[in-house]
Amino acid sequence: MPIGVIVNVLSVVIGGLLGALAGHKLPDSLKKELNVAFGVCAMGIGIPSIVLMKNMPAVIFAVVAGTAIGLACHLGLLIRRGAELLQKPIARLFPAKGENEEFSSSLVTLLVLFCASGTGIYGTLSSGMTGDHTLLIAKSVLDLFTAAVFACNLGIAVSAVAVPQLIIFLLLFFGARLIFPLTTPDMIDDFKACGGILMLTTGFRMAKIKEFPVADMIPAMVLAMPVSWAWSQWVLPLLS
Repeated sequence: MPIGVIVNVLSVVIGGLLGALAGHKLPDSLKKELNVAFGVCAMGIGIPSIVLMKNMPAVIFAVVAGTAIGLACHLGLLIRRGAELLQKPIARLFPAKGENEEFSSSLVTLLVLFCASGTGIYGTLSSGMTGDHTLLIAKSVLDLFTAAVFACNLGIAVSAVAVPQLIIFLLLFFGARLIFPLTTPDMIDDFKACGGILMLTTGFRMAKIKEFPVADMIPAMVLAMPVSWAWSQWVLPLLS
């Protein structure tokens, strides 16, 4: 049962509704400073996952190689273009209140953040493989307030982002359940550690400390488990 996915999607819907209805009462300074708190919370979620790491060289290799692949394929740009396609039907259903160009740009940013962020993908895959929904539920708390802040300017359109988010996360969740029987406990822990690193970089980005290419780092999560398995099966026996 994809409980974490459902909770995360509902948090976006509820946050969007709250922001659209009462967001005008929030001072701009509060909206700005909340981003720093969001970033620190994302770091706090990521660090415990990193501690689970079993094969450090394998995880480091996965992060570096995965980021290199993402940058070479311009994955971040491709994700943003996909978000631009998704924002068009949403913009038609919920027309902009102000400048249309600014509305469209903000909506694209929101689609990337909720539907294709490293945190969301990591949380969903982890939920599907292990049945532990804690990460997605923690992320839901952040998404609730993030959606409310965005909805102050974008209105009810923010809640509509939950539709593509639900579709993408359900596909990832059930795909992860198919992969899980092929894994080992060490592979899962190294995958979580890799995801934790991505969450840490997301926190730095949200707090505007450092603009890491988080979207381009997503392939690292694909490499984490195969590299962890290869390290355990082929390299460690040579070193022992």
